[in-house]
Amino acid sequence: MNSTDFDIYDLYEDAVSFLKELIATPSFSRQENFTADIIQQFLESHQVPVQKTGNNIWAFNKNFDPSKPSILLNSHHDTVKPNAGYTIDPFQPIIQDGKLFGLGSNDAGGCLVSLIAAFLHFFPKEIPYNILIAATAEEEISGENGIESILVELPEFELAIVGEPTLMKLAVAEKGLMVIDATVKGIAGHAAREEGENAIYKALEDLSKVRDFQFKRLSPFLGKTKVSATVIQAGTQHNVVPDTCVFTLDVRITDSYTLDEAFEELQSSLKADLKPRSKRLNSTKVPQGHKILSVANGLGLEQFGSPTLSDQALIPYPSVKIGPGDSARSHTPDEFIYLEEIKKGIKGYIDLLSEYMSISTP
Repeated sequence: MNSTDFDIYDLYEDAVSFLKELIATPSFSRQENFTADIIQQFLESHQVPVQKTGNNIWAFNKNFDPSKPSILLNSHHDTVKPNAGYTIDPFQPIIQDGKLFGLGSNDAGGCLVSLIAAFLHFFPKEIPYNILIAATAEEEISGENGIESILVELPEFELAIVGEPTLMKLAVAEKGLMVIDATVKGIAGHAAREEGENAIYKALEDLSKVRDFQFKRLSPFLGKTKVSATVIQAGTQHNVVPDTCVFTLDVRITDSYTLDEAFEELQSSLKADLKPRSKRLNSTKVPQGHKILSVANGLGLEQFGSPTLSDQALIPYPSVKIGPGDSARSHTPDEFIYLEEIKKGIKGYIDLLSEYMSISTP
């Protein structure tokens, strides 16, 4: 089931036009309704029946059979807001020197249109798997109205392929995220007298520990679990000793820890009162022996552990992350993707799915 050059060229031309339309349409997180409409119209123009919840669009292959195992193809259509460094209109799709410029071109528009192209390639065929495409919202803010909100409406999946820019390398593990609010209490007093107990100074003791903190367990694939202090707030006026200091911890968690385990290890070392904002964004790793690993080896795909977060964290099934484009370009001024990357992305997805479906599950 190898893709042909003719198939790829037709799919590629369609995908680039589609991506240009998406770039020209603002789709900030929680404001993706217009791109959701565009995606729905694009699929329906290819005779694909779609379903929609909120700003999430999904569709099954034509010959869906509930007795067959299923594969999820997922990428997002929301973007961050353009930063002040842009020198061109972020919503004007410009092709120059083999690059397509525009906000969301690299993260993750190129992945999304390439996945949709691969889905269309397989849509009418008789295949041994069900394939579902899901173009979802709120990925950039890990929102509750994105992929997480539609999973209850979908079947179980043997594998999820998440489209993010990885230079078509295969991320088989990904760090999770836990944001923690830390509160240190002191006693208010007048700054001119030896009064009170300064909450800032008390917090410094914990912040010093955070700076040097080393979690005990290492992941063979993802390395260290890491904590960073990123925000701090204290005091109301210059002559009052502050009685409260609040700081924020960003914890990037490997598959060596559950979120609860990492939280407990950190809490046992700090005096501050710690409260996690949520425990939703888990680390992921493909189970040892999963078929996708042997498929990746057979195709010569480079495998790695990803430090960046994606919707993998919210998908409760074995998943990998792969896509055209480069993560280093994400959220940068004058974002772009190479046109050749889109072409290779479409072929790469088709070849990955073809090989996966051609091998019997052990």
